[in-house]
Amino acid sequence: MKDGLVKNAVGRLVPVELNGKKLMPFKGVGKTPPRRGLTKASVKIKEVKKGESKLLSSIDEAIEKSGLKDGMTISFHHHLRFGDKVINMVMERIAEKGIRDLRLAQTALFDVHNPIIDYINEGVIRRIEGSVNGPVGMEISKGRLKEPAVLRSHGGRVRAVEAGDLKIDVAFLAASQADEYGNATGTNGKSAFGAMGFAWADYNYADKVVVITDDLVPYPCVPFFIPQTHVDYVVEVDSIGDPNLIASGTLKITEDETRLRIANYVVEVLKNSGYLKDGFSFQAGAGGISLSVVKFLGELMSEKGIKGSFAMGGITGFVTRMLEEGTIKTIFDAQSFDLDAVNSLKKNPNHVEISHHYYANPHTKGCVANRLDTSFLGATEVDIDFNVNVNTHSNGLLLHGTGGHSDAAMANLSFITVPLVRGKKRNIAVVRDKVTTVTTPGETIDVVVTDEGIAVNPRRKDIIKKLEKADLPLKPIEELKEIAYSVAGEPPELDLTEEIVALIEYRDGTVIDVVRKVKEVE
Repeated sequence: MKDGLVKNAVGRLVPVELNGKKLMPFKGVGKTPPRRGLTKASVKIKEVKKGESKLLSSIDEAIEKSGLKDGMTISFHHHLRFGDKVINMVMERIAEKGIRDLRLAQTALFDVHNPIIDYINEGVIRRIEGSVNGPVGMEISKGRLKEPAVLRSHGGRVRAVEAGDLKIDVAFLAASQADEYGNATGTNGKSAFGAMGFAWADYNYADKVVVITDDLVPYPCVPFFIPQTHVDYVVEVDSIGDPNLIASGTLKITEDETRLRIANYVVEVLKNSGYLKDGFSFQAGAGGISLSVVKFLGELMSEKGIKGSFAMGGITGFVTRMLEEGTIKTIFDAQSFDLDAVNSLKKNPNHVEISHHYYANPHTKGCVANRLDTSFLGATEVDIDFNVNVNTHSNGLLLHGTGGHSDAAMANLSFITVPLVRGKKRNIAVVRDKVTTVTTPGETIDVVVTDEGIAVNPRRKDIIKKLEKADLPLKPIEELKEIAYSVAGEPPELDLTEEIVALIEYRDGTVIDVVRKVKEVE
């Protein structure tokens, strides 16, 4: 142990205690079962009597009736992504009321949530336990939070809430349609955003649940995802956000020739892997390469007459078309990534809305992630031990959430799809000796596909043997690293302080890495 730090299973020095809280270092995949004697978190029981109204006049009234006070924990979901208005709307009213030192436990923040920066600097928010993207992550890298942030995977967040590691006092949940008694959905209404799987943990385990909708309908609102039995209050507002802005950022298919080559390599690997047959299941990530893989995969399965079992992940029109054409039997949808997916969820009974608990909570009696044949995931960096970074850029700045990355990597055959180098000057090596931050451990990554070649994890001798018979550019990952360095140069040493500004939790609740404060932010 060095200064309260221990080396975990991926060789990273992590704290065993921080701010008075004992932490568990990452021990390896499957090495940390639920703690002995642990039971599910409990919530305060409340009786709503016959004739009692849950409908309130404003967000201000909801904040007051919820009993929100200094130091409590509040949560939101991010299904509207770049189009979300609810987080900013609620935080503005909380700040106006002078409430301070809150723990923000949102599922994710995007550029649209930049006002959060002011609330951090004003002391309204002292800690964040949820994914961050862009400017808010930049502020965390500068050390602006009073306490280190905690980033978890989608499945890891549900696990933390259910286990009581992340106790939520008040959840403010956007719904595109709801009734006055609290039944609520994301599939109908003028701001329909589709599946709302993130909300499951919050409405089940928050002490107070406030549904915020811009489409209040007569009782009962059906179909519903959030049931009335878990809702304390309902507030109607003019707008919860713009669903047209869900599909933005990385959620566009690539047109770059280099990235299209990577997507084609992935499909060729699948063709030769033995996994691509009737009953095949997959999860795609949100990057342009992954979306291209899904498109090419759908075309190949249709051509070969292969009927897949299910598709999972952030669902897009590329996946829903496979369902409509009969290429796959079922879609499990916990987060709809475009309006095609929203519309499919409404009309197709085999497009099934699920929670992230069902999808990826590792401490259950079986999650969907356990049943995946393959997954196609992006990365910021990959190292020669196949560890993957999706949280920080190569300059150490915390600019991305974990998403479902480490959850989906539990597939039988997990792919990382990346260009070998990045940057306008092609000066950032993506494959390197050591990643800046470990998000997903190398023992769960099977194949790294780049524009310069394909590296298979030496653990997967079965896949290596099959691919050696195919006409594919197989290379040891060390060779890919050397090619990357010959183009981009060797990565420079980072100028970081010893101050820990964020913890990266693995999906089982252990600390897989830390993010340190940057000395200089360009």
